[in-house]
Amino acid sequence: MSGAVRTGWAPSTGPAAPAPARRRRWLLVATAVWAVLLTALTWTSVRDDPPTVREQRSLDQAGPVVDRAVGELARASGAAGLLELGAARVESGCRVTPFADGATLRREVGVLAAVGTERAVLSGIADRLPASWRAGVGAGLYGPELRADAGEFVAVEGRPTGDGRIRLTVDTGCRPVGSGYAPSPATPAGPETAALTAALRALGRPTDAAPELVTAPCPGGVLARTARSAAGSGTAGSAGGLTPLAGGAPLLDSPPVYAYRAGPVTVLAELTPDAARLAATVGCPG
Repeated sequence: MSGAVRTGWAPSTGPAAPAPARRRRWLLVATAVWAVLLTALTWTSVRDDPPTVREQRSLDQAGPVVDRAVGELARASGAAGLLELGAARVESGCRVTPFADGATLRREVGVLAAVGTERAVLSGIADRLPASWRAGVGAGLYGPELRADAGEFVAVEGRPTGDGRIRLTVDTGCRPVGSGYAPSPATPAGPETAALTAALRALGRPTDAAPELVTAPCPGGVLARTARSAAGSGTAGSAGGLTPLAGGAPLLDSPPVYAYRAGPVTVLAELTPDAARLAATVGCPG
């Protein structure tokens, strides 16, 4: 065999020499320092930075945003247009992630809108909402729809219900429960409670049960308030019993729904053959 070296081939130099021990030590030190720094930055971000997605904001954090949004909707609807404030509804069972349960918080606002005026009413509400909400009205599947963003990943929608009313909905979407939603504390009775009692008496319904009181903070600092009474089963009577209180000029007379104004209060009654549900509401000024 020839001992000549073939051109194009480098002679073997054997296995690579191991990195010096000093270099390996510096790499270990640098890795440890980076891990400590990354941990510190992560802790600081979690402590100080606001959450950036809905899944990081718990229900107790979203609750005040929802309540303020209801107050903004009450103001934008106008004292004469606001029919009632809906109580908060928390629905559990949704999934924030495939591994974490969550809940949804939703509140509603009922607004007067005569049939044929729904788009104009929704547009007026949208115009009076904060500019940051980017509220707008467009065509929906069943008529005009209002859509807005109240901030903190809280969505606002509004659409007609087909009976002279519009339902505005404030919805958090599914998110962690945290410490849960805490409703505003009860406040002393106001003119809405007196108007509700008068309506119950006019319908021949019991007035001894304390009504449910629902509130929302108005932008100016006062509270919008709804006193609600589920008058129970049994013959509910007809809206005719409320006609004297309405002064013969109801805001809405679309059976089974009847609404009228009594001074600063709007009274809404849903009268079915088997039950009656009444709500009396004082809105936001301005």
